Amino acid sequence: MARFLFTTLFSNDLGLPNRTVPVAGAGKTRGHEVAFCNPEQAPRKLIADADLRNLEFRPRTTPTVLPSSFTQHIWNMDHFYAAYGYQDDDFLRNDFDGIMEIAADYAPDVIVDSWNLAGCLAARAMRKPLVSVIQADMHPSNRGFIWWQEPPDDIPTTVPTVNRLLAEYGLPRIGKTEELHVGDLTLVVGTPETDPLPKGTEATYVGPILWQKAGAKLPDYIVTLSRKKPLIWVYTGTPRYFEPIVTWGDSIVVLRSCIAALAEEEVHVVLTTGYRDLPADPASLPANFHYEAYVPGIAMAERSDLLIHHGGHGACLTGPYTDTPAVIIPTFSERESNARRIAALGAAEVIVPTEDAEAEKHVPVDEVRAKVKQVLSEASFTTNAKRIGQKMRGYGGASEAAGLIENFASRV
Repeated sequence: MARFLFTTLFSNDLGLPNRTVPVAGAGKTRGHEVAFCNPEQAPRKLIADADLRNLEFRPRTTPTVLPSSFTQHIWNMDHFYAAYGYQDDDFLRNDFDGIMEIAADYAPDVIVDSWNLAGCLAARAMRKPLVSVIQADMHPSNRGFIWWQEPPDDIPTTVPTVNRLLAEYGLPRIGKTEELHVGDLTLVVGTPETDPLPKGTEATYVGPILWQKAGAKLPDYIVTLSRKKPLIWVYTGTPRYFEPIVTWGDSIVVLRSCIAALAEEEVHVVLTTGYRDLPADPASLPANFHYEAYVPGIAMAERSDLLIHHGGHGACLTGPYTDTPAVIIPTFSERESNARRIAALGAAEVIVPTEDAEAEKHVPVDEVRAKVKQVLSEASFTTNAKRIGQKMRGYGGASEAAGLIENFASRV
């Protein structure tokens, strides 16, 4: 039996826990000891719902060094971590020290990370084997999140901050933070179609990793909604990360535009926020809207005729995996990259928000309504989703990832 510590980005979202919880659960089923360390509210709920251990994390600080401008155009991991606050030595060090403390006490044989820079750093500092579970845009052999444009020369970066910390532990300097997300074993979530890598890249595809609790069911009223009208699942992601402050990752534009576009349409709408509070009284929603904080995602997607979401990697894979087309409103460039990949495969339409001077995002309501009608009426979107889904389901997902990690642990 091996002991695994799972680390994911400290963010009040469900995307990364949805990716790692099923892998950890499969490892637990195989007889291994698994634990997470995530202090955020929504991930804590998901981890607890999966009956997995979540170790207590120290109080987190607030970054005081941030880029001078905030925008949804995040070019790469260096830029993402700068916008996250890791240009601040103290902020990064607090997260790093916290994971080091947990790892020293828990004594994992292997650290399994998905998008937690401090976790990757801690694994290297402690000379612990690292398994990295990533999407292809995070690999240093790729062009980052905005791969369809040439990057500017002045992208904010956390590399100097990271290199100062690496030097303290006698570790090699890096040129970009993507290098730290290449583990001793690197697993890519998705397929070569959805997450392309240059030929010869040393990484293993495991297909989509999506989580749904065993036996989970949709609320009865959703199951019994009349099939005479299309059912649309609107998943917003996190509407506001720091209400009422506007931040570059907010997805409230999905909520607002869908309410305005679909209120008078002959459709059923199930609106979910992933354990996040709805930034409005649910009673004020249109009559054809039904609000749930959380629903089992695979079951909801399978019941739906159309998904509308914020472009998260897991959401983008859920659509094809369940043969369901999508309209995607990506709320920053990592999500736009995911959305472009699925749209290029013919399984979705994309509406990229614009930003005003206060960084608030906007999309034309008429365009949302038109794209919804287009995807619902043109059979090619569903046909293409089914084609991609058939390929996706040929991979082992969480079970395959757990087996690869188990085999890796037995060799180190």
